[in-house]
Amino acid sequence: MEQHERRHGEFKVMGGKLVVADLSVVDGRLADVSVNGDFFLEPDEALEDINAALTGLEEDATPERIAGAVRAGLADDVVLFGFSPEAIATAVRRALARATTWDDHVWEVIPPAVRPTVENLALDEVLAREVGAGRRRPALRLWDWDEPSVVIGSFQSLRNEVDAEGARRHGISVVRRVSGGGAMFMEAGNCITYSLYLPQTLVDGLSFSESYPFLDQWVMQAFQEMGLQAFYVPLNDIATEHGKIGGAAQKRFAGGGMVHHVTMSYDIDAQKMTEVLRIGREKLSDKGHRSAKKRVDPLRRQTGMARTDVVDKLMEVFTGRYAAVPGAVGEDELAAARELVATKFGTPEWLTRVP
Repeated sequence: MEQHERRHGEFKVMGGKLVVADLSVVDGRLADVSVNGDFFLEPDEALEDINAALTGLEEDATPERIAGAVRAGLADDVVLFGFSPEAIATAVRRALARATTWDDHVWEVIPPAVRPTVENLALDEVLAREVGAGRRRPALRLWDWDEPSVVIGSFQSLRNEVDAEGARRHGISVVRRVSGGGAMFMEAGNCITYSLYLPQTLVDGLSFSESYPFLDQWVMQAFQEMGLQAFYVPLNDIATEHGKIGGAAQKRFAGGGMVHHVTMSYDIDAQKMTEVLRIGREKLSDKGHRSAKKRVDPLRRQTGMARTDVVDKLMEVFTGRYAAVPGAVGEDELAAARELVATKFGTPEWLTRVP
């Protein structure tokens, strides 16, 4: 009898259980499927239904197709506790090498270097596309800058978000990033910003809302080591019991690369921020605050650490957790970013794409 290679994939559900998929591929379809793990499932016989639902699926089935097949194969009274059809799909895709884990990649850490904010934005697109094309390793890059800026989200209205007179009065440049989300008020030294450049295979099968905390697990570990208990407030806010400290955003590019970036308040001038950003009462109302000032709870006060020490801790934890190696922005990547500044990020057309 012909022997077929057994393939193995694992996925640990955030806040849940480990899901394992062991399987073979015969003539382009899944065979001898065994889903297992430390999850809970009732009734017991439903495990056979899950394996049967997966058997015969195409090797290149999408996460949605796999999860849908599992769901369709289960009776209405089946209870999955600590896992889900989507978790099973991710484990299966990992067994098939269609999805990857952190350990499947060699990660780089690129330390902060002072660059114009608009150049930092352009680098985000360049490096993410390079990762997607397989021309560079996935990486964590810490930002630095020396000019005051407001960075608005890709889909925000310029006039609705920014008080043009306030920005002129305070000498603040306004730029637009490639990802969605809200505006960031960024004076030199008042924020900590980092970007992750990764292949989309790392978040294969995860919803957008699941991918945010998944990609920032290492940050939560770093905060814990700094004495803070941080958590995600869906969709994209990072907070502690004392208040919001940061927000995340993502952009997924054609070609398979993506950027996940986070900006955290360190020692923000809340009064100046309110004179530059048009933060309306409606936006604040669902946060339970009465003023923009109260939304900002700087890391300086919560950690008692210098900004450089916080940055060093972030790089230390990421390096230790993922065995990352030192990295740098290449000269060709920097040249490509500067070209993108000239043709996109630094142009009035891009800034006013949503007037």
